[in-house]
Amino acid sequence: MCFMLHHKLPAGGLQNEYKPLSAEDNKYDLTEEKPLTIGFGRKVISAHNHVGILESWPFYESDEPISPADPGPSTTEELTHFMDCRGIEKSLILPNYGIPVQEQPFSLNELVVKLCKEGQGRVAGALWVSGLAQNQYLTENALKMLDEPGIRGLKMSYLLGGTPNPKEWDESTLKLHEKIFREAMERDLAIHFHTGSGGTSDIRNFFELIKRYGKDMKIHLVHMGGGSSGHIRLISQWKDLIEGGYKVYVDSSWAIGFGVRRLLKMIDKTGIGADRFLFGCDEPWSDYESEFWKIQGAPISEEIKERVFWGNAEEQYFNKPA
Repeated sequence: MCFMLHHKLPAGGLQNEYKPLSAEDNKYDLTEEKPLTIGFGRKVISAHNHVGILESWPFYESDEPISPADPGPSTTEELTHFMDCRGIEKSLILPNYGIPVQEQPFSLNELVVKLCKEGQGRVAGALWVSGLAQNQYLTENALKMLDEPGIRGLKMSYLLGGTPNPKEWDESTLKLHEKIFREAMERDLAIHFHTGSGGTSDIRNFFELIKRYGKDMKIHLVHMGGGSSGHIRLISQWKDLIEGGYKVYVDSSWAIGFGVRRLLKMIDKTGIGADRFLFGCDEPWSDYESEFWKIQGAPISEEIKERVFWGNAEEQYFNKPA
């Protein structure tokens, strides 16, 4: 998800206790989903799908609450239908998020666990955690679920506050981040970090984190660095990062065409990082069709397309003991 958060806050500030909407308040509509004609016949694993309902919010200058994203699937039936309509064989799912309420994405961690258990091997999950000291209790509860069946990663975003730059962390923030990182490293789990142009999510804020922890921990940079400047900065360092032993991964959701083509052509030509580029559709924030064609239409070999569309995700998230 690449939504830059600017909000009108309610008069009382942020909610002290988040109460998620019920399924009846904002239901995923199975009748709207029809099987697509693209992609069938090609094996596809999406390493980036969001699940769960996200309530509307008065973003930007809006006088009325709006929901930029459709509801994500909230039941196994809905998730299976969503995948089958797109020809997705397997999915890595993450909590849906995007409103300025710290508790909201944490409230969907149990849903992720439930869908993984019911997914019959087609579903893996990443749990929401936060390095903000104010979220320590919520994060510690999330970490207790790491050994649930199908949990294969963690998800972090600094859109809701904080910075990924360790040079700017105070002692409590450092300790909480390192607790999260230690739990991930012990289980060989990738951490998905949202990246975007500008603000705290700018790729420049991640390079120190990669330098300090990236040789021991899998760091998945969602959106491939985020925007044209992020793509250029990341691509310019790709070879050095991979050959330097840093465990950096990317997906191309929300990425701009030139960046995707350029990195894929580099990988196809040199083989450097061929196991580090994964397909992710970022539904319901993006759309499967456009994300599919970024890879399908790229001027690269069929071998690299196969690795991106499913091989790398299979190895990373599904070819592991239950």
